[in-house]
Order: sequence, then C-alpha cells, then structure tokens
Amino acid sequence: MLDLKFIRENVALVRAGLKKRLDTTSLDEILELDEERRGKVIELEDLRHERKEAARTGKKDKESVEEGRDLRAMIRGLEEEVRNLDKQLEELLLQLPNIPHPSVPVGQGESDNIVVRSWGEWPRFDFSPLPHWQLGESLDIIDFDRGVKLSGTRFYVLKGLGARLQRALIAFMLDLHTREHGYQEIYPPFMVKRETMVGSGNLPKFADNLYHDEEDDLWFVPTAEVPLTNLHRDEIIPPGVLPIYYVAYTACFRREKMSAGKDTRGLKRGHQFDKVEMYKFTEPDSSDQELEKMVGNAEEVAQKLGLPYRILQLCTAELGFASSKSYDIEMWAPGCGEWLEVSSCSNCTDFQARRANIRYRATPDSRPQFVHTLNGSGLALPRVMIALMENYQQADGSIKVPEVLQDFVGAEVISR
Repeated sequence: MLDLKFIRENVALVRAGLKKRLDTTSLDEILELDEERRGKVIELEDLRHERKEAARTGKKDKESVEEGRDLRAMIRGLEEEVRNLDKQLEELLLQLPNIPHPSVPVGQGESDNIVVRSWGEWPRFDFSPLPHWQLGESLDIIDFDRGVKLSGTRFYVLKGLGARLQRALIAFMLDLHTREHGYQEIYPPFMVKRETMVGSGNLPKFADNLYHDEEDDLWFVPTAEVPLTNLHRDEIIPPGVLPIYYVAYTACFRREKMSAGKDTRGLKRGHQFDKVEMYKFTEPDSSDQELEKMVGNAEEVAQKLGLPYRILQLCTAELGFASSKSYDIEMWAPGCGEWLEVSSCSNCTDFQARRANIRYRATPDSRPQFVHTLNGSGLALPRVMIALMENYQQADGSIKVPEVLQDFVGAEVISR
C-alpha cells in the first residue's frame, strides 16, 4: 500500500508511476476523499475543543445542557463520517499498485523486458528432442488422463520416478538455500485468513484468481509469499535482527484463467503446482543489494542443475502489483522450443509492510519504520521439471538425472 501522505506530497510522481505501469487507476477520487476527510477532522477537532471548553466552565443551565447535547450529537455524526471516509480511502488505496523503482526500464509489454545476462549452453542433440509430455508418458512417470479424471483439466499425476524427481528437486533446493545461502526453513499453512491475503497484496484486487473456502473464509495460498509476508504482521522487529531470510515449500493454488487453447499440453500451466519460495525482510537502505543477492541464490539452483537460463529485468508494464523492481529467470526447454519462467525475484519496498503493519527499530531509541520485503522463487516447479526432462533427454527416450539429484532420486537415469 502506498502511503497517503506520500501520495499527497508527490502527486505528479505517483501519476507518472501509474502511467508507466499502464495502470488506469485514477488518483483524483483518492485526493478528493483525502481533502474531504481532512476537512471533517478539523471540524471534529474544533467541536471537541468547544465541548471541552463548555465542560470547563461548568454551566448547568437548561440552555447549556441542550448545547452540550447538540455538540455530542454533532461529534458522533462527524466521527461516523470520518470512519466512512477512512473505509473508502482504504478500499481505494488497496487497489493502487506499487511505484516502479527509478532503474526499471519503461515499457509496454514483455518485448520491452531487458536480457541482463545468460548462462549455460543449449544442449546439442543428434536426434529431434521430444517435448516433456511425450517423454513423461512414454516413461510412465506422468499420467495426464488420470489427473483429468481426478480433478479436471490442468491437473496431472506424477508417478514413480517422476514423483521422486519432483520431491528430489524440492529437497535439493531447500537444502541449498538453508545450508549455503542462510535462509531459515518455514513450513507454513497452505490456507490462510482474509487479512493474510490483504497483507501480501493478493486481496482485494486478485480475488478472482484465488481459491476460497467460503464457510470458514479461508484462502488457498497462490504462493508461499503470502504466509511468509505475514509471519511478522503487526510486529515491531527489534534492533539488530534484520535482515531476516526465510525459505518455504508449498503447493500453490491458482485459477489460472487462461485463453482457450493456450498452453493446454503438459505441465506448463496448472491450477496446482509446487514451489520453493525465498523471502526477505530488510532495512530500506539494503533492499536493492538484497534483491541482487536473491537473484544470485536462484541462479545457483539452475547452475547446479546444469540448466541453461537467462535473466530478464522486467519493464514497468510487466511488474507485479506489489513489486517495485523485478527480475525473471527463464530456462530453455528444447523440446517445447521456448523459454520458461522458473523464478521471479522482486523488491516490494515498504508496499507489503504497510499493508501488514511490519516495522522495525534501527536502534532501541529510534522510532519504528516500515521494513522492506523481497520475494523470489527458488525455484518454481513444474517448469524446472520441464527444462530438466527436455535438456537431459537421450536418444533412447530416457532422461539423465543431474548429479546433484542422483542421491535424492536414487537413480542416475530414468528409463522405460
């Protein structure tokens, strides 16, 4: 959430930020409500002062009693008006996205994202590489038909070494981030309360893409970012504790309202998928450097797996709602013949912290200020599965298992 005082004092900057994001939200209604509210507050303070003065004089005649009764009624009425204006302002502010960092390239869409660097060489095959859905079915490690039978379209079943490979990737990533990168592992709930979704920025704007249990008003997490953001909701973090690094595995649930016929084959888009998520709480002065470190942590996963990738800096129009600056990591999938996003790392500045009321003290005597929050996939499955299967396929239809996963999988090759 953007600070209302910041908006009021930087209207041109906020308008420009929204324009760069191609966001059509109007600031005028917010500014008008803010001005109306401030006027009501001044009026309310004057009435309270008048009532206080009347009480100080101690007059008890009939006229004074009636004036006091009228003052109380006017004060109650104004208090209700201010509460209603506060509610309207909050609803509008919750719809505003974060403002792009000055270093983010201005763009209209994904073609304006900038390739920052790349790593690895594309594999050379002396045969035509197959897409992962053919490999998975021929090896009997993915069952698409039974996934549809159980849950409908965009679901699948992993079997045997397919299920073991997915579990191996999750364990490998968690071990790497906790043992070498300094993250603390968290196993959060996969369902959260409404205020948890609001704190992370998913509600109210993205309600249509979330799965919701109406009876208990619980929401299935679209990413571990949601519960991790709220671990310190309504807290003041004491001096010397930041930065805090968390990493978590969760299943992720999204409606994924895709265009008809788009990405219908394979594992690329589904309503349920697994992901390992990195998360940081930092002081504002260090958040930019912490973002670069987070990208490096995600890159190391891809490098240890030996999978070619590239890093994109997202342009303003491609930023996520809460993000001020983001990088995507894309792996090359030779069977599909396309780049697949396996990670998005973002600095959300104090946007989520304001929504979730997460503050810190720099020193014991300093005033609390909002932390900066960062999140990044470390990495997201099943697209890593796609890249692995297609890059490590062999002429006989088998799949080599990367060396770093062999102990987890218990095999060097997945074959018929």
